[in-house]
Amino acid sequence: MVLDSQRRNIDPILTFFAKKFSNINPNVLTWFSLVFAVFAGFFFYFSDRTYELQNHFLYIASLFVFLNGFFDAIDGKVAKITKKTSLKGDFLDHALDRFSDVFIIGGLALSVWCRPSIGILAVIGTLLTSYMGTQAQAVGNKRIYRGLLGRADRLFLLIVMPMVQHIFIYYNVEIPYFVSLLEVVMLYFAIVGNITAVQRFYYILRWFDKKK
Repeated sequence: MVLDSQRRNIDPILTFFAKKFSNINPNVLTWFSLVFAVFAGFFFYFSDRTYELQNHFLYIASLFVFLNGFFDAIDGKVAKITKKTSLKGDFLDHALDRFSDVFIIGGLALSVWCRPSIGILAVIGTLLTSYMGTQAQAVGNKRIYRGLLGRADRLFLLIVMPMVQHIFIYYNVEIPYFVSLLEVVMLYFAIVGNITAVQRFYYILRWFDKKK
């Protein structure tokens, strides 16, 4: 929610970069974001504590998560600048975002860094949060970004924390109870993500009550 609330502040920056990509169809940029998400999930899944200092897979995964977020942020801006906004483009953006979430968080959930039970709850929380946000728009309200954990916040943590985990390995920093830093992040997604989904669910119900 912290970063989602700053959308207006970073809008000029996104517009600047969007103009640089205005010669590319915005739907193509949306597909690019999905491709980067697939690569991020791949490197998360195959990353390993033993070989991390040699192959730097966590750093590479962080880079692809950043690229996913970057292209996801500017595709809509490019569509507005080039006057190519459409219902199909909007659908494609939201649908591929969900595929991206599954690839990124799913790759981490199935990796050595996370217990499967925590990973599954993290995926569920992520998908439910996003679903509630778009479903509000589908029933006539506006798109909901409110709540404790938005997509921008998730992406920020998935960019920064893998790099911190790499640094922890380099300096041999251990977290008690045989828990990795990335598992702590996934546990945060599992708990706060599901709380955010309930928050949005409750907000939509209240919106219906106020319409009566």
